[in-house]
Amino acid sequence: MSAARPEVVADGFSRRRPRWVELVTSADHKDVGRVMIVAALGFLFIALVEFVLMRLQLAVPENSLLSPVTFNRMLSLYGATAIFIFAIPLALGFFYYLAPLQIGARGTALPRLGQLGLWLYIAGATVLYAGFLFTPSEAGVNPLAPLSELAFLPNNGVDAWAAATGLATLGFVLIAINLVATMRKMRAPGMAWRRLPVFAWSAAIGSWLLLMIGPVMLAAITMLLIDRNFDGIFFADGSGGAPLLWEHMSWIFFTGAYMLILITALGAIAEIVPVFSGKPLFNRGAVIGSLLAIAVIGTLAWMQNMMTAPIGIGWMYFAMIMSLALIVPFGLILFNLIATMVGGALHMRAPLLFAVGAISMISIGITAEMVHSMVAVSWRLHNTMDATAATHFALVGGSIFGGFAALHYWFPKMTGRTMGETLARFSFWTMVTGTLLTFVPLFFAGADHGQVVDAYKFFDGTGVNAENLIATVGAFVLAIGILLTLANGMLSRTGGARAGHDQWGGDSLEWFALSPPEPHNFDVLPDVRSDRPMRDIRAAIANRSRRAERAARETQPVA
Repeated sequence: MSAARPEVVADGFSRRRPRWVELVTSADHKDVGRVMIVAALGFLFIALVEFVLMRLQLAVPENSLLSPVTFNRMLSLYGATAIFIFAIPLALGFFYYLAPLQIGARGTALPRLGQLGLWLYIAGATVLYAGFLFTPSEAGVNPLAPLSELAFLPNNGVDAWAAATGLATLGFVLIAINLVATMRKMRAPGMAWRRLPVFAWSAAIGSWLLLMIGPVMLAAITMLLIDRNFDGIFFADGSGGAPLLWEHMSWIFFTGAYMLILITALGAIAEIVPVFSGKPLFNRGAVIGSLLAIAVIGTLAWMQNMMTAPIGIGWMYFAMIMSLALIVPFGLILFNLIATMVGGALHMRAPLLFAVGAISMISIGITAEMVHSMVAVSWRLHNTMDATAATHFALVGGSIFGGFAALHYWFPKMTGRTMGETLARFSFWTMVTGTLLTFVPLFFAGADHGQVVDAYKFFDGTGVNAENLIATVGAFVLAIGILLTLANGMLSRTGGARAGHDQWGGDSLEWFALSPPEPHNFDVLPDVRSDRPMRDIRAAIANRSRRAERAARETQPVA
């Protein structure tokens, strides 16, 4: 008598959960990265609204569209949104989605840690805008102590700002820890550090940078909360505290975040330019070394933002030297990108178009920042619209133009569809026009007329009427260009042309996965033998096909 066989009975299949439920409960690095990218782009829209409203207030002299308190609240929200809720999460979203794919990993080393980091970021963004339920912060982009202490701002707006940015920063640090562990332990066979793609290198460098600057900001925020709520004296002048301590700690973070944004953009551009030039990246070792130098030297220049603070002249010259030294790594990267394009078969598709725009805007911004690093110039132009224009050129070039270049390039891998080319081109030229119209006049308003930054109005007869009006018109044009790209992404998500798994013919391993990738990333882990693994895989497939064809011809009977 044969043994009884087990019987499996099913009444039916369990219902599939809605996609949004799967996304918000998933620890898969691709889902976490996708949510961060989409959330960051959504908050870009909110930051854009805030920026346009502030520009409307400054369109004409002595305008009363926004009250002083409303303007200060709008400025505080705009600064926190642009840096903490948009730019850094967008960079980390691309890192978290793409770096494991590029190194040939099936996932991340600490997936739940990355998921926790995502929800801390979402919690921080929620707390920031929940401030509208009581009192948003009025302390500006960087709430300098002791002016942000309870004696000067007795409402709870600064507390909400500190809680929101602290939660988001803690989330960024956790994601950075996971990325560092993943890239250290989960690389594919043969994927030595020297063979990592440039964007994966930028992810590693950016993650280490966040591990250095994130705890500094968390410590500063904790001390500010203790001062405001528990009678602390960390930043209280005359009570044993040091007001300059907040400036040093906060500017270390903001300067490092500035470098992180540029490193992300330059890493993405270094992936895009070779693909659309039909040539390998010229001197990739110099580019990788330059990204590392930007992270270290750029962050050491944090005191460039404190030239009018009571610090020693020696420290001012140290900051100036560090700032001027950045010309070497930035120049090397720019030279190598141009050398890659020269003589190549350029295909001016949307990713390359936005990449070239990012290079141009970053170059203008970095050049202006280096001028500002000169001590005498900084004494004259610090806290003027000229400084605002320089910073915005670099950050708009890095976070928006560079971010959109990465979005257009990796959109087929993330969704299986391509973004509309015609709408992308129209968006690009609108954004270029808007950026120039918005920020070039501010150079003149600050350098020629000394218009101060972050003031809610200016007066007639100060010579800056035309500059501010043009800048306001430019802000609308820039906003239209950005909105066109956001609309392009939403429309292309389901209606774009279907993309292949190797849409652009890139050389890094993310193009070896399906589009969009499976949860486990790769069915077979590739054996990496060079810094261009997809080229090797294509060559091996071509050789195998030729051998099969030759064997088929040899076995055919002779007529």
